[in-house]
Amino acid sequence: MSAADRLAALDELPATELCARAETALDALVTIMNEETTLLRAGSFRQAGGLTPEKTRLAQDYVTHARSVQRQITRLREEAPAELERLHGGHERLATQMAENLKVIASARNLTDSLLTETAAMVASRERTKTYDETGIIPPSSKVTAGIAVRKSL
Repeated sequence: MSAADRLAALDELPATELCARAETALDALVTIMNEETTLLRAGSFRQAGGLTPEKTRLAQDYVTHARSVQRQITRLREEAPAELERLHGGHERLATQMAENLKVIASARNLTDSLLTETAAMVASRERTKTYDETGIIPPSSKVTAGIAVRKSL
């Protein structure tokens, strides 16, 4: 079955079923984002990073359903107004969770950058000459600072 066929089949679902599927996808996405946020707050960056593939899949699933809801909005307003309203409330929960998630990710990134900057400065200061030469000045360092390397994958 092609992607176009899957989208067409989704668009042809009964209104209540389409809303229910979209809501299920939305709830799963909110749940995994909440789990990621909790892990990041606890400093469990590796565990949080392990959620990325599943979070990506759930986000794609939700977007597919949300676009179908958008395409079918007129029909859904007529056939399933209560389900559509509930879905709208769920979307607001997702927006709130995303904002919180992004705030925690930004905080973690800032903390990491600060730690790396301080570590690099400390490494560089330890390798700097701290004594004066016979002319009374501190000579430039003759050693090449090794520095540090960082792989950013969060």
